[in-house]
Amino acid sequence: MSENYKRQIEQQLWNIANTLRGKMDADEFRDYILGFIFFKYLSEKMELHANKILAEDDIKYTDISESTDDGQEMLEAIKEDALLHLGYFLKPTELFKELARKGNANSKEEGASNFILDELTQVLKHIEQSTMGTESEDDFNKLFEDLDLTSTKLGRTEAAKNDLIAKVLGHLDKIDFKLEDTEADVLGDAYEYLIGQFASGAGKKAGEFYTPQEVSKVLAKLVTTGKTKLKSVYDPTCGSGSLLLRVAKEVDEVSDFYGQELNRTTYNLARMNMILHDVHFQKFDIRQEDTLEHPQHLEHRFEAIVANPPFSAQWSASPLHMSDDRFSQYGKLAPGSKADFAFVQHMVHHLAKNGTMAVVLPHGVLFRGAAEGHIRKYLIEDRNYLDAVIGLPANIFYGTSIPTCILVFKKWREQADNILFIDASQHYEKAKTQCYLRVSDIEKIITTYRARKPEPKYSYVASLQEIAENDYNLNIPRYVDTFEEEETIDLNEVAAGLAQLEDEMQSTDQTIAAFCDELGIAKPF
Repeated sequence: MSENYKRQIEQQLWNIANTLRGKMDADEFRDYILGFIFFKYLSEKMELHANKILAEDDIKYTDISESTDDGQEMLEAIKEDALLHLGYFLKPTELFKELARKGNANSKEEGASNFILDELTQVLKHIEQSTMGTESEDDFNKLFEDLDLTSTKLGRTEAAKNDLIAKVLGHLDKIDFKLEDTEADVLGDAYEYLIGQFASGAGKKAGEFYTPQEVSKVLAKLVTTGKTKLKSVYDPTCGSGSLLLRVAKEVDEVSDFYGQELNRTTYNLARMNMILHDVHFQKFDIRQEDTLEHPQHLEHRFEAIVANPPFSAQWSASPLHMSDDRFSQYGKLAPGSKADFAFVQHMVHHLAKNGTMAVVLPHGVLFRGAAEGHIRKYLIEDRNYLDAVIGLPANIFYGTSIPTCILVFKKWREQADNILFIDASQHYEKAKTQCYLRVSDIEKIITTYRARKPEPKYSYVASLQEIAENDYNLNIPRYVDTFEEEETIDLNEVAAGLAQLEDEMQSTDQTIAAFCDELGIAKPF
């Protein structure tokens, strides 16, 4: 599958989104366009699976009559198989292409209404209902709840809403995602592209559901260093799930994906994203709840953990947490106004002995004192879990311009007597108002981390003794000297230049005076 084809698909989808959303905000229309793309995916996946089953009988899924006993018997058999392998079921008349055809039909010629809103609402409910009582029920429960087809944002009248939705389905129906080509993840890549595009246009809200792809790559490469397979990967603030999926691209196999997300809409998006990237419903467990207050996977330990938690978020910091195994051993809780270290403590608790975790945090965690300084010291002096500190450029995340860093933790460290510092803050490209990491910048970070090599003005390997002497302050300039010597100024040369300038000014004054005498006018000096 050519990259050019993927780019064409992505551009086509974004053009559809921009053309059809009208006055609706990009992040509002996001839920509709992504939801319908997901519905199209489920439909095509269902049809491909059913056609495979029916191939021996030389029958197509759409040829089955739902009104006959034979047809019903065949559908029941296909449903049983689909629920086992796909986790859901759609009848032939419920397929995306059928609704797209009805919605865009000329009702006068065909003698039928092209109103599909009610039918579409029922089909989306049926998808969820088909999973009830099965293993996939939790993964499909209320998955389409953000697709509100009654919203006035779609149009003032029912006819206007129907017209817009029919157009969206019609445009999407013309795009071939080539799902039969199992080697090409065209739709998955296109979905990720759209999520990123909506994030860039959503401003401050974007950080809630999307980590820039370049940062995701860095995190994914860090936690997969030295590994080709992972038993599990976990993201406690998983957003749209893109970070979890990015980790999977760095290894041959990930057995299980785990995540937790507070925002309900984003939680739905994450589940869709998993299914759409062909992650079987039995291989992912994503829950919706507040990670710090109501953790959902306490019994698990993970081989890889990645996260981009909300920067300096508020949390309860309730004294009751002092009896929580995640926090009790530290003696202090992260402040209620800054939950950054609370997320770190939560992640460390979930990290397997052979695991690696990489988390994006604001720079303040490197040097802030009080409880945060106490926790930082405990992680280094008592536990010796901190493996590396990586400084990132400012203005690299949507919605915030603050400089950030990545902290890498391991419970078993190969080089346990030092911590690696990397200052990548000056290695980036700027595009409009946003900064981003280039391929060469990412490779430099990862190569330096894996080789653990010091490089002037870029990286430094600090001994634990040196860290202690700095009172466990991890501010990167303390370790990586980026000072640029200014060019030496020759004061004798400067003096000579000033004297020459004085001579030139006197000569100029004499010339002006001569002109004034010729013209018979007063001199200006």
